[in-house]
Amino acid sequence: MYEDEGYRLMGAAFEVHNRIGYGLSEEVYQQCLEIELELQGIPFEAKQEIRLHYRGRAIEKRYIPDLRVFDAVVVELKAVAELTPDHEAQLFNYLRIARQPVGYLINFGQKGAVQWKRFILSDLHHC
Repeated sequence: MYEDEGYRLMGAAFEVHNRIGYGLSEEVYQQCLEIELELQGIPFEAKQEIRLHYRGRAIEKRYIPDLRVFDAVVVELKAVAELTPDHEAQLFNYLRIARQPVGYLINFGQKGAVQWKRFILSDLHHC
C-alpha cells in the first residue's frame, strides 16, 4: 500500500540527511525536506490542519501533521536521539483523524542514519 510513494519519500529524506547531516532542529529538516520534495516533483502539503468530528460536530482540538505526501501518506518528522512510543501514538492519531492508512515517522536526530518507521492502519473507524 503506497510502497512506491514511500520509496520516493524516503529517497528525499535520505537526500536531505546526506546533504545536511544530523542534529539540527526539526524545523530545519521540515524546510529542507519540503524543498527536496518540490525538487523531486513529489506532491505534498505541509502543516495542514486536520479536524476530528464527533457526531457531526468538529471538536476544538487542532491536529497538524508535518506533511502529507501524494495526497495519501501522513508524515511526522522528528529530530530526537530516539523515537518513542509517544511519537508513534502521535502518528497513529493523525492517521485515524485524517482517515489515511499509511504513515511514516522519520527521525533526523540520530548520528549516522535516518531512523524511520512505516505504519499501516488497518482499522479505520468513523470518528
